[in-house]
Parts: sequence; structure tokens; C-alpha cells
Amino acid sequence: MSALTMQAIRVHRYGGPEQLKLEQQPRPAAREGEVLVRVHAAGVNPIDWKTRQGFMKDFFPMTFPYIPGIDVAGEVEGVGFGVTTLKIGQAVFGRCTTGTYAEYITASEELLAPKPSTASFAEAAAIPTGATTAWQALFDEGNLQAGQRVLIVGAAGGLGAFAVQLAKWKGAQVIGTTSTANLEFVRSLGADQVIDYTTTQVESVVQDVDLVLDGVGGASLFSSLTTIRRGGTLISLAEQPPQEQARACGVRAMMIAARTDRSILQTVAQLIDEGQLNVIVGKAFSLSEAQQAHECSQSGHGRGRIVLHVN
Repeated sequence: MSALTMQAIRVHRYGGPEQLKLEQQPRPAAREGEVLVRVHAAGVNPIDWKTRQGFMKDFFPMTFPYIPGIDVAGEVEGVGFGVTTLKIGQAVFGRCTTGTYAEYITASEELLAPKPSTASFAEAAAIPTGATTAWQALFDEGNLQAGQRVLIVGAAGGLGAFAVQLAKWKGAQVIGTTSTANLEFVRSLGADQVIDYTTTQVESVVQDVDLVLDGVGGASLFSSLTTIRRGGTLISLAEQPPQEQARACGVRAMMIAARTDRSILQTVAQLIDEGQLNVIVGKAFSLSEAQQAHECSQSGHGRGRIVLHVN
């Protein structure tokens, strides 16, 4: 650690949004293979508040105090020995293990990629987890092909909005579920059919899809199974799907966790710069308003990704 300090949000124990404290702490220094990033914006993901609440402690126990946040966009301010792909002054974005709710962060260069030139820092911070997870679910695990039918449950959120656009880019027929307020928004993303889950049982109007991508979990996992053709796939991002029921339906079902993939970040950045993908920033807050940002995320009814403006 250097003698310089920075502002950061720190969590000292599991609990509600009130556990997010704006504090001073030493600024980190880049070690071998790392870069020091001056953070301009940080994305707020559901995993952030689930971790803070203690819901993930059996899988990812935290050492207190810790700095939340995994999505980041900023400028390289320092490089450690051995860094070859990034340079001081370069605008970057990426997905870290934790610590992005801070004015500075160090990260392996493998976790970062050059920022899309057409995206602002706030937009870039809204990309990494949603876009890379959607890509991995649709293409790496779901093997989605042109002409196939995909159902995206929770199509208006930070992940769902990318999933709709990526599936359309691939040439698939896209069905999305959302609330009444977001019907037109999801249509604007390119969905061929949009279902209001507050008024319509999805399984009553959708059948024989090849792939379901479910970012909501709960009861929707059970209802989604009946919409999939035998031999199709259910991918959950929220919780383990019911395996016994999936086998009875002849459906391959799995839960996946996002992983950082620099090549996907680079491909997504290119698609954004080519105008193939739009980045949807939902509400934006300052770093000092992290509590409000988490409260907003926990409500679960926003469009796009919530971001924190840091520098």
C-alpha cells in the first residue's frame, strides 16, 4: 500500500444497505501483472447486495472490511512489472473480483480491456457482468443458433437487455418477459414477442423454445420448464434449477456463474462501437449514495444497469 489515500465504500459486517460506509483508506499500488485504475464509474450488480446481505457467505465468504463492486470503468494510472497490453492513460473497462466501489483499484490486466470508444465511462461500467454473462449463457453454454427460439426471463434488467440484443444479433427469435412498465422498452431492444408477466402466465402462451435464460429464479424456473421443447436447455443465473423436474421434461438444466473473459469484453466492445449493441444505463448515483443504489437494485424492477459515478 502507498501513503496516498482514497475514498471507498467499505462493509464491516453482513447486513442491510446501512452497512455501506464511505471511508478513507490507503490507495493501492500496482504489483507485478497488475494495473492501477483510476475509477470513473462502477456498475451495481445484484451479486453486490446479495454478498453484502450475507446470502453468498457459504459460497464466497468475505474477509471484513471489504470493498464491494465487480464492474469498473476508468483510466490506467499505473502499471506493474510485466504488463504488456495496457498503457498509462488508456481508458479501460472490466470485471474484477471485488473492490470497484472506490476511487482506485488494482486489477490483473487480464480482467480489463480497452473501453468502447463510443461509450461513456458510465456506460462502460454497465457492460461487463451483464454482457459477458449473457454471452456465456447464450452461446458458450446454450449453443444458441440462428433461427432458434429463446425465452429471456427478466428481459429489461442489466443482463436481460444484453441477452435480448445478443440473441437478435445471432439471428434467433427472441421472447422476453418483463413488467408492464417495461414492455415497450424490451420491444425497442429487438424482442420479437414481449410478455407481461404481471398479467399473463408465460407458459400459457409460449411453447417449444430451444433455450430459456432465466435471471429471476424462484417460481419462474418451474414455469419456464414447460415452455422448452424436449432436448432444449434451461440456464439459470439466479439459483439451481429443479433437476428432477427438468429430467422429467427432457430438458438440460444448469446454473452458471459469470466468469471474466477478456476476449468477450473485446468482442462486445467492438459490437458496441459498430452500433450492433446499445448500452442501457438505468439509474445513476454518486459513490456516497451507494446505499440508495443498493436499495434500488434490491427492488428488482429497473431498466439496464445501475451505476455509481466515482471520479
